[in-house]
Formats: sequence, C-alpha cells, structure tokens
Amino acid sequence: MAFSKITRSRVMKAKRAFTTRRVPSNDMRTLVSGDDIRPVSGNLVLATVVELGKHQKIERPNGRRALMMPGDEIIVCYGNRYAPDQFEALVADDLGLCDLVAGGGIASREVARHERMLAPTRILPVGLIGDADGRPLNLFDYRVDYSDSGRPIQVVLVVGTAMNAGKTFTAASVIKGLKDAGYRVAGIKATGTGSGGDLWKMKDMGAEVVLDFTDAGFASTYKIPDERIEEGVIGLIRQAARRRCAFAVVEIADGLQHRETATLLRSERLQAMVSKVVFAAYDSLGARAGYEELSALGYRVEAISGQVTRSPLAMREVGGSVDCPLYTPLEIQMGALVATLAGKAYPAYVPPLVEDEEELPDNVADFVIAPGEARDGLRTRRVSGLCGFDFPSGHEETA
Repeated sequence: MAFSKITRSRVMKAKRAFTTRRVPSNDMRTLVSGDDIRPVSGNLVLATVVELGKHQKIERPNGRRALMMPGDEIIVCYGNRYAPDQFEALVADDLGLCDLVAGGGIASREVARHERMLAPTRILPVGLIGDADGRPLNLFDYRVDYSDSGRPIQVVLVVGTAMNAGKTFTAASVIKGLKDAGYRVAGIKATGTGSGGDLWKMKDMGAEVVLDFTDAGFASTYKIPDERIEEGVIGLIRQAARRRCAFAVVEIADGLQHRETATLLRSERLQAMVSKVVFAAYDSLGARAGYEELSALGYRVEAISGQVTRSPLAMREVGGSVDCPLYTPLEIQMGALVATLAGKAYPAYVPPLVEDEEELPDNVADFVIAPGEARDGLRTRRVSGLCGFDFPSGHEETA
C-alpha cells in the first residue's frame, strides 16, 4: 500500500456524488493505492470515467445531476447493488476497472443485469481517498448519532411487493397527510442503494427531516451484515426522535422477497418500535400475498396503496381478501390515514362530487360523477391524472 497527497483543487474539481455528501472535503487529503488494496463497501474512491453507459450523469450532493464525459474525475463510494430492474453488482477485490452502477455514486463490478438494461458506465479507480495519515475514508465513520435520546416517536413503516411498486410515493403521501395535519414528520429511507431522489421527494412533500442509510454510514445496504442494517435503521429513527419529530415514516427498499428486507422485517427490535404499517403493491395478487405475509409476521397493515390503486379493476380484485382499506396517494395526501396513524379523530377524505369532467380540478384523480349518489367508498369514475407514480418501465429511473 502507498499513499500520496491529493490537492484540494483536485478534490474540488472532481464531480462528487450524492453518496459522499457526509464526508467533509477537508478530510480528503491522500490517495491510497497499491496491488494489495482490497476495497470495502463505504470506501471513497477517486475514479476516471472511461466509457459512458447506462448512467451518463452523476447526482451531486445537492441533488443536481451533472453530465459526465470520458476523462472526468469523479468521487464515489464502493458498494454492492441489488436492483432487479437494473443491476446486481459486487464490490471489486482490487482497484482495477469497474462500473458505475448507480447515478448516486456507487462503484462496483456488474455480475448480472436486466435484459433490457444498457451496460453500465465504466470507470477506472485512481485510488481510495484517505485522511492525512493515509487511512482510507469510509462513510461509516461519518454516520449520525445512533444513541437513544429517550424522546418518543411514532414509526410508520412503508414496505412493498417489489421495486417500482410505489413505495416512495406512498411514503411521501403519508408524510404530506401528517404534515398538513400539523405534525413534524421525518422521512427515512432505511435500505437501498445511495441516491437522493427518494429523499428529495419526501422533502418536497413536507418532511422536516430526511435521512437515509447513507446517514447511517452505508453507501448501499446490499450485503451489509444483518445486525448492522438493523442498528442503522434504529439509529436513524432515534436521530429523527432527537430532532423532535412526532412521526418517522420509514420506507424499506425493494420487496418482501429481498433477503435484507425479509430479515429486517423479522427484527424484534424494529417491530417493537413500529406503530403502523402501510403496504404498497404493484398488482392485486401482490397486495393480497403481501398483506398475508406481513400479518403472519405480526404486523397490522393499516392500508394498501401503490401502483395497484391506479386501476379500479385491480382494486376490485383485492376486494374483501384483505382486512384493510385501499387508498390512492391523493386520498392519503388529503388525510385519509391521519386519524388511523395519529390515533385521534381527523376529517376523513371524501372524493368531491361534480356534475361532469369539465368541473374537475386538474390535480384530482378520484371523483364521483353525480350529486346525490351514495358515498359508499366505491368510485364510480376514475381519471388518470396526478397519481404521483412514474410509469414502471424500470429502465428510465436515474438511481
């Protein structure tokens, strides 16, 4: 192993990724290299862009997506990636040529990809970034305070069937409903691959505090030991409580079949902290199967939302097979879950009555056509409009 000084101007000129945002640039003092170097998840690395592929932009710490060109130097983190619609990738065992497998800044080596996915952008590591003594920097050294402040907080867990089920927008909708009801809310992305898109969505919907697993010290949670993931999630909830939030809306990435997700949901410590669960499903079969699986684990699912609510027919298929309501994101945003989550009365959401479509506001997705019809919870008409979900091609996302 050898290390050399890195100038501040070189650090500032390089395009830093979102995953590195907790590390002060002043701590980046050396480049560590050598044939004996074995990167680990969370190590910061200076790399040169060799060939552009899937990710042609890099997300900066402030969320701006900067164009990359061959020859550009970037500062990213080593990490594993699990994304059924994109890549599976593992941290390399040397400083050789590897891949940028997430726009938020993850360096790894692709081992599998979705058949419709472009090849990843290729990068060549120059060296690990170290401190003044040549010790490689790692995100875990910059994690938030994990200690328990003793402040009470209600935890709303949002989980889903799979990637693109609508988990993040469901979580953001819960945040907006609670925020508009007067509560201080934290949005937490508990697991996944480092990228800011989900945090910005939660922030835009009213979260006073936004945190994710990078704040807990992980560039990605794939292949991180179970006990460390558990401690990280609990640490983020404690941090939200320390910052005086009444609610923490916690999204767990991927689906119930993902190993890390399944293991985390079986955590007795986490389950003891969870007040309510909202489930996001892609389709009717997933809604029913997920509801049954969560119920078997001892969780009470208070509502189902997600992509399934874009289709009245799919919602009808779920029907009486689950013992909880189905709500669209709009209904959740307008307070449909506040009384359930807060444990006290709050005006329930009722779709507006209109004579015809011309009277419908542009941002309303659900409505009942004729005045005087029974408000029995059935939708007599549905308009595709502001539902908040992206169309799930799975290959246009930037993460």
